[in-house]
Amino acid sequence: MAPFDLDSLENRDPVWIQRTYDYAIPLLRWYFRPDVRGIERIPPGPGLYVGNHSGGMLSLDTFTFFAAVYEQRGLDDLPYGMAHEVALGFPGLNEVLAPLGAVRASHENAHRVFEAGHKVMVYPGSDYDAFRPYRDRNRVIFGPRRGYMRLALRERVPIIPVVTAGAHEMLIVLTDGQWIARRLPLARWVRAKAWPISITIPWGLTLVPPLLYVPRRVRFFQEVLEPIRFEHTGAEAAADDAWVEACHRRVLDAMQAGLDTLVERRGRAGRG
Repeated sequence: MAPFDLDSLENRDPVWIQRTYDYAIPLLRWYFRPDVRGIERIPPGPGLYVGNHSGGMLSLDTFTFFAAVYEQRGLDDLPYGMAHEVALGFPGLNEVLAPLGAVRASHENAHRVFEAGHKVMVYPGSDYDAFRPYRDRNRVIFGPRRGYMRLALRERVPIIPVVTAGAHEMLIVLTDGQWIARRLPLARWVRAKAWPISITIPWGLTLVPPLLYVPRRVRFFQEVLEPIRFEHTGAEAAADDAWVEACHRRVLDAMQAGLDTLVERRGRAGRG
């Protein structure tokens, strides 16, 4: 049994968060030199942060973004993270992530967070996005999932897009291996839609999703875009497939445009 209840909002520990900020974040900032902008655009109250997912399972850009929010806006705007139950229940990860505010990914848990007046962070692309091939590192890939959009509409909360450029260069994904995931019993058991083949440090050619690796030292550029609010919300809106798809396209287009701008800025600043 995991030490922390995967569905409890009470796991979040301000002391643990402050210690992480004091000791781990300086190392990440030294290594990746993140340029984080747009924190002032974050609206008060409940909201759904939506990000592009990079770096496989080692989502270190999440920590640099969270640190910027915590530093400039405090604990109230620091999001709870929706995490896959397999990762969140893993010994070691559970003890680290749960006190930071990670809970099992579910609409019920998100509802309770919003009801308490807080925000949630999701990566709708999940493994489609996290394991996209290196050639697609500057694309936002959400795949067929629209649950995040139905959640925002049903809960009547704004979507706060967060885009990151550079983080997907921490490793080199040769192929996302979706065809492997469809055939591999283990992948089906953990509900994985991708089974990447990648090049990582120090493992070299890596034939399984890398749990741990030494990330390449690349610079992160991150930006919070303007919040997106929708004219038609509620349960009826969330059940309207055409409206959900139109809203999803609006979010995806805004995020891709924002990512394109970040890629250009990063190119001008230099990747090293």
